[in-house]
Amino acid sequence: MAKWTPKHEAPEPLEGPIVPTIIGGTILWFVLFLVQLPFYGWFDDRGHAWWVWTCLAGTGLGLYGVYFVKRRDTAIKRAAAAAKDAEAPPAE
Repeated sequence: MAKWTPKHEAPEPLEGPIVPTIIGGTILWFVLFLVQLPFYGWFDDRGHAWWVWTCLAGTGLGLYGVYFVKRRDTAIKRAAAAAKDAEAPPAE
């Protein structure tokens, strides 16, 4: 079997408003959890209680994602500031 080799360079990753995106997704998971909670008995009777708990798990993972992405953004900004300081000519 021949090894696959790419024919072109991979594109740069897209950078956008990552923190608001993760926060929005986390809020959506939590709202879905709250909407389904009053109907827990209905879900449980039909064997779909895992839907409710999946929304709660999505909320928890989203909170971790917010923490992780905020730390990542801070590290990126700190590295950019350090690189900018290293490029600046020394003050006389």
